[in-house]
Amino acid sequence: MSDRDLELEPLEALRRQRAGALLIDVREAGERAAGFAAGSLHLPLGQVAQGIAALAAPERELLILCAAGQRSLEAARILRGLGYRRCHSVCGGLARWQTEGRPLAKGELDADAAERYSRHLLLPEVGLEGQRRLSHARIALVGAGGLGAPAALYLAAAGVGNLTLIDDDRVERSNLQRQIIHADARVGMPKVVSARIALVALNPAVQVAVHEKRLCAANVEDLLGGHDVVIDGADNFATRYLLDAACRRLRIPLVHGAVHRFNGQVSVFDARRADSPCYRCLFPWPPAADEVPNCSEAGVLGVLPGTIGMLQATEALKLVLGIGEVLVGRLLNYDALAARTHELRVSRDPRCPGCGQHAVFGGYEDLVHACAST
Repeated sequence: MSDRDLELEPLEALRRQRAGALLIDVREAGERAAGFAAGSLHLPLGQVAQGIAALAAPERELLILCAAGQRSLEAARILRGLGYRRCHSVCGGLARWQTEGRPLAKGELDADAAERYSRHLLLPEVGLEGQRRLSHARIALVGAGGLGAPAALYLAAAGVGNLTLIDDDRVERSNLQRQIIHADARVGMPKVVSARIALVALNPAVQVAVHEKRLCAANVEDLLGGHDVVIDGADNFATRYLLDAACRRLRIPLVHGAVHRFNGQVSVFDARRADSPCYRCLFPWPPAADEVPNCSEAGVLGVLPGTIGMLQATEALKLVLGIGEVLVGRLLNYDALAARTHELRVSRDPRCPGCGQHAVFGGYEDLVHACAST
């Protein structure tokens, strides 16, 4: 039988559907998110052979629809081979069905979201349910600079529905070499405000809350509470130790990142997991101030924070989606000059002053004083 014999024009298919034929959409779930032919049932192409018996008996007339008419032809051939002799593919698929003004039903995503996240929707590991999770997620980024800039941009692009930016700094021209979320015209503007302008321009659907303040002992829990993931884009040890303590107490996964000259590192500390170390398992006490100079003193290759920030964003997305193997118990080190990565295993330390068996939390102020005294 030729393809022409297997196909029906959309108008004829609609007439037969109204007369009792079953219209079956063989696209993937993510494709249907933008909308589908009214009254159609969903049976992805890969499940046609196994799933058709639950939908229709062999004598039932079937009309098969896909995006453009190719997958529906394949499905029609499969069904004919299974004994469904009254089976036809709708010529031109949903594209032609829609162009001709045939009845449509709304999908679970609006047209903008369905187009914007179409590549996510094609991934079985993400799909419609994963995109829904992202849209409801709340991620806090501490720092809107080198690490926070790329992380925030990619999280907004991915459709993370609620981003919180925490930073008390202002944009300087020296930032623009690496902090790509900012622009020359916004030099002097608070970083969180500048970043929000870029994020909303990229994805207007994302809600961006800004806090133009420095994270400190008095506000750390108020600022971080209620979030699903926290991204550490801090540039000083006092803030990192505060983040570590607060995320452990609030049981929020912390995605750590740091850069120095040509090297960077990423890890995840997840207090919800019994096997997860904390930041202080890796660095029990802060180093002396002159032992680890910051970027303004030692310099940093401009693209390096972008690499590390994007890795942090990747870990955050995996945490929200519940996919893949996150960097819990692993410290990923990246050497930009050698173009090499290597992993360091990090185990939970029973003697850790933060999460160990005999650890005592003396308050956030104690951590600040400990960092200030080194």
